[in-house]
Amino acid sequence: MLNTIDWIIVAAFFLIVMGIGWVASKTAGKDTTEFFLGGRGMPWWLLGISMVACTFSADTPNLVTGMVREDGVAKNWAWWAFLITGMVTVFIYSKLWRRSNIMTDLEYYELRYSGKAASFLRGFRSLYLGVFFNTLIMGTVTLAAIKIGGVMLGIKPWQAVVGGSLAVMIYASLGGLKGVIWADFFQYSIAMFGAVLAAVVAVRQPEVNGLDNLLANPALQDKLKVFPDFNNPSIWVSLLLIPIAVQWWAVWYPGAEPGGGGYIAQRMLSAKNEKNAIGATLLFNFAHYALRPWPWIIVALASVIIYPDLDSIREQFPHISETYLKDDIAYPVMLSKLNPGWLGLVTASIIAAYMSTIGTHLNWGSSYVVNDFYRRFVKPDAPEKELVAVGRITTVTLMVIAGLLSLFFLNNATQAFDVLLLSGAGTGAIYLLRWFWWRINAWTEIAAMIAATVSAIVLVFFIPDDVVQFWVLDVFTSKLLIAVVITTIVWILTTYLTNPESKETLRTFYKRTRPGGPGWKKVVDEATRDGVTIIDDKDLGRKWEMPLQILSVFIGIVAIYSSLFSIGSFIYGKPALGILLGLVAALGTVFLFKNFDKLNADK
Repeated sequence: MLNTIDWIIVAAFFLIVMGIGWVASKTAGKDTTEFFLGGRGMPWWLLGISMVACTFSADTPNLVTGMVREDGVAKNWAWWAFLITGMVTVFIYSKLWRRSNIMTDLEYYELRYSGKAASFLRGFRSLYLGVFFNTLIMGTVTLAAIKIGGVMLGIKPWQAVVGGSLAVMIYASLGGLKGVIWADFFQYSIAMFGAVLAAVVAVRQPEVNGLDNLLANPALQDKLKVFPDFNNPSIWVSLLLIPIAVQWWAVWYPGAEPGGGGYIAQRMLSAKNEKNAIGATLLFNFAHYALRPWPWIIVALASVIIYPDLDSIREQFPHISETYLKDDIAYPVMLSKLNPGWLGLVTASIIAAYMSTIGTHLNWGSSYVVNDFYRRFVKPDAPEKELVAVGRITTVTLMVIAGLLSLFFLNNATQAFDVLLLSGAGTGAIYLLRWFWWRINAWTEIAAMIAATVSAIVLVFFIPDDVVQFWVLDVFTSKLLIAVVITTIVWILTTYLTNPESKETLRTFYKRTRPGGPGWKKVVDEATRDGVTIIDDKDLGRKWEMPLQILSVFIGIVAIYSSLFSIGSFIYGKPALGILLGLVAALGTVFLFKNFDKLNADK
């Protein structure tokens, strides 16, 4: 429980965050571009930190802890594999998003496609993603706040929801994206420091007795491996092969969308220019995958020694509801061991993680509702002040829905993670191809969306687990692959059985975004024959950048994975391997920076 000094630290944190929101509110209410995109003038370093702050949510340490306790460190490949799509976004898609000059990624639908199908996609997904998916994600984050509040503060679930929601609603609705981004910068600094401090305190617990004893403890020997056991296909195929070979390109997941999307696209669209968009996403991927995981993993491993099962947690914390007593609650349980002062600081860091994520999702979700539903379909001539007001009302509404989900429907972080992955299975390839293949049309996306949703519902609720499980795969991976195959077949057939988009639409899209490549050769050649110019002067005589982009993607993946495992090697007491991997990461980084200008056409 918090002492007086702890409460003072937490109160000071709230005052600073609220102050940031108040300062940003002076310009945020000017128009929707300011409120949702920060005036399109944000620098790369601030956007990159904002992206990583958003994904550093209160539920992420809980999620990682649950994974480590259940299946060991190797289970983290379920999200480490998304680095691949992250680097693809950095070097291929970030500049395309910035060139599009749209306000939200959903506005893309009526730039790339045309007619009623495109309008339907934009309108439906504005509510489907902006409200349903968005509040589900916020619900999982708020669920973490409930668990942390119950363990560390001894407060009831509704008190945690109300207390956590009020502050973030105020600064997010006042300051818009600019307020959220500057608050993210402050909150990420606090959150990262708190995560490292929690790891240090965890290994100093008498039951653990230092890092060396932690790693030598017999209870952890089957959980320490970074890679799954390759002698057991039933483990490594599901944990490593499928995520790397299939999941990264086939599955749509918020924050790791193939080709970028959601709040990542929002940050790219708010960048000063293409160069800042690329730099922001590169910084995000490095910080997200290389810097953050190990403090959480250390706390999770220490928790296995101190609390080997849920009964041991229940015994020490009898007031925790059975609804929330899952393996992921071990993280806030470990934080309760901090001393006064430090406990207040780490509590503030967890609140910071919660608020940065919720603030981003509130602004992102309300941008969908306002720009892609209200302004597009309800009141196209609405003045800017009215649109900002609707955005602020939507912000409050989304927070209320998320709070209700966390109180009455969700009980652990892994549950929501699995649901989100399965419901987007098979759609990811479309988001990669639609920029570079003219034949993709609006019906392609509609068919994929319906097929993925129906497949997920049938596989989860109507088919027994033992029926869908095959080969050496676990149940969830089996369902994922089945959904990917079904959805992929549906959207490919739909693409060829429906008409392509109009020449005018395709030419307008190409002229604005300049994707290049053989996938647009037919459109470019027809435009040339018709005497229509769609190739920008900047691109005349320029080689297609895709070969260098793909090489950069590969080098970037190697550099960031090397950084991740270099840090892990030092923690595991293998300095020679850590140095070697660090050198590989450094060489990869030098290569990327030397070629950075070649990848940036906006110069």
